[in-house]
Amino acid sequence: MIQPDHDTGEQAVNNAKHFVEESSNDHWFALKSAAGGLGYAGIICGMTSKTFRSIQIIIFLLILGGILSACGDDKSPAPPATATPPAPTAGTPLPPTLSPTPIPPSPTPIPLAATVNGEPITLAEFQIELALYQASGVNLASDAEEIVLNNLIDLTLLAQAAREAGYFVDDATLQARIDQLGAQAVADWAAAQGYTDADFRRELAREITAAWMRDKITAEIPASADQAHARQILLYNSSDADQVLAQIRSGADFANLAAAYDPVMAGELGWFPRGYLTETALEDAAFALQPGEYSSVIQTRLGYHILQVIERDPQRPLSPDARLVLQEKVLHDWLAERRSQSQIQIIIP
Repeated sequence: MIQPDHDTGEQAVNNAKHFVEESSNDHWFALKSAAGGLGYAGIICGMTSKTFRSIQIIIFLLILGGILSACGDDKSPAPPATATPPAPTAGTPLPPTLSPTPIPPSPTPIPLAATVNGEPITLAEFQIELALYQASGVNLASDAEEIVLNNLIDLTLLAQAAREAGYFVDDATLQARIDQLGAQAVADWAAAQGYTDADFRRELAREITAAWMRDKITAEIPASADQAHARQILLYNSSDADQVLAQIRSGADFANLAAAYDPVMAGELGWFPRGYLTETALEDAAFALQPGEYSSVIQTRLGYHILQVIERDPQRPLSPDARLVLQEKVLHDWLAERRSQSQIQIIIP
């Protein structure tokens, strides 16, 4: 049976479990990314950049000197003579020698992993997120670094869009959320990951902001949609598929043949809206058919399909699973468009 193009694994970091579960609606970009980058788990991901202060002091030393001029007693002009300062006597103290004040060194630049429209993602932040991802132990992929960095970029893009839309998290809202999660538990977890209090609060604010934008985008998916109820016969070579299609055209019962080739599910695909199936060719065929009609042989990467539509409903309520798939798809499309309009610089190799 064709499966929806999404994953259901949850990421969890052991040392954050005691408060993460209550915050999953706001902390989403630990992202079940090992399985495709668009599921969302409740891990607070963060920025651990330290604030570097630089104070530059410039001192100008003004040295005042006297130029002594002498004039001759005669009326004719004489060439100027350079005055020789009198030799100091034994009791006359020498003026102190001024040493140039050393200029403090320039502050060391904060190492970065990437920038998104000029907004930095620090290397420290990236390394903490990577450690959290690896510690989860769920569906770890060989390209973990790429997955984590892409998640942070997507999070930043969402937060930027939320601010552009006029949404900001004030201190009262931020503190209320920390209190809701458990202030001491949050402080202990953040310290264990290497966050300062300021870094953690800044990252939590970004998480909440990004979640607001995510919800705004996914709210576009309606509660009901045009859906088809279909079954299929799936075969694995074209000659068998052609023979089965010939039997159907000769009057063989589609449902009986589907059950013969799939004794467990009888070829049942269930109800689905556009955008739900992994194979768009099957979806296109289903929505081009009326109830009782069947398709010709459709080749996909899975094999050779013959599809029959059983029912159609132009306003059928979406199942929770179908709505989640459509929400992930609209979010994926939004992020792809936003990336194409943004200046993203990857700094780490």
